Amino acid sequence: MLRRLGALLLPALALLLLGAHFFRAGLVPVAAACVALLALLFVRARWAGGVLQVTIALGVLEWLRTAWVFAAARAAAGQPYTRLLVIIGGVALVTALAALLLCSKTARAHFGLVDRCRRPAVDRPGAGQA
Repeated sequence: MLRRLGALLLPALALLLLGAHFFRAGLVPVAAACVALLALLFVRARWAGGVLQVTIALGVLEWLRTAWVFAAARAAAGQPYTRLLVIIGGVALVTALAALLLCSKTARAHFGLVDRCRRPAVDRPGAGQA
């Protein structure tokens, strides 16, 4: 039970951070969608895990895009931007870790994603023949 909570807590935090980011940007429907996606953490179905993985992976891209836009704006204004890049880069890394946690053994068992996060095994010539 605690392992499952640990594997799902960071993805929940990542969705909340994305929701806050979009809310601050004035994109209330997108922020509401991020909060609504929290409910999928309680749905024990393959599709729910897949939707969460894709959403959080897109969240990583959004954090990287945000870092680029904000840093470019600060650089154009002649303001320092290193601290901004470190903070938003850290948030992007935590979000990426959340996406990776959804590939953990515990999360795969929770969502029924048994082999989805691993590369398929390559059949060896003659394997399985008697």
